[in-house]
Amino acid sequence: MGIFKISTLCLKGKRRKKNLQPLTQPLLFWHMGDGLNLPLVINTWAFTNGTAKAWNVISKEGRSALDAVEEGCSQCEIEQCDHTVGYGGSPDENGETTLDAMIMDGVTHNVGAVGALRRVKSAISVARKVLEHTEHTLLVGDQATQFALSTGFKEENLSTDFSLSLWKQWKLNNCQPNYWMNVVPDPKTSCGPYKVLPFVDKSGTTNINPSKFGIDNHDTIGMIVIDGNGRIAGGTSSNGAKFKIPGNCVY
Repeated sequence: MGIFKISTLCLKGKRRKKNLQPLTQPLLFWHMGDGLNLPLVINTWAFTNGTAKAWNVISKEGRSALDAVEEGCSQCEIEQCDHTVGYGGSPDENGETTLDAMIMDGVTHNVGAVGALRRVKSAISVARKVLEHTEHTLLVGDQATQFALSTGFKEENLSTDFSLSLWKQWKLNNCQPNYWMNVVPDPKTSCGPYKVLPFVDKSGTTNINPSKFGIDNHDTIGMIVIDGNGRIAGGTSSNGAKFKIPGNCVY
């Protein structure tokens, strides 16, 4: 025992099935009783290389749960898992890919995170720098990029031919779907730029539009590691929602 893959929707071949409805209960529970074997790595979806990387860090190299979470999520960033993690996926409405990541020390409950990180590929590692070298929890946008550069990371283009082709097709499809409302021109039929309607009665207005998220436009890697001494760490890394309004982050 030691490596597990858990999904709250579905596993392996079924996870690409269209029109799945979210479940109110997870498919798999793990009872942490007296017989629990440690160390343990749990990872969402079938991102097995990320799981294996984290497992190697704690089981063979004897390093910390935080190290395992960072390197496991980093593996998915490098592999661009499902194009929902790392560079080259989920362009925003300007065609740019930005990254979000979070890492948590289960011993201290301290968290480090970055949101809308631009032009730096190693989002989970930058989040760990926030955790270990600042008194903050979350850095965002260009300022998060400047922090990353100051701590030794390099600036790189996060777009690829794949991400730019997604964006171009979206533009040709009149920018559908998008995340605007109560603006002109009508965001359900047209691209922007948009302007807020100045004299619209917005009392009681809520966003009742159908969800933009489905099996092909959501999720990311989420990882929990428990080392042999019972110390826990967790983390996640994502490139967010496709065609989001620039500046949006997933946390």
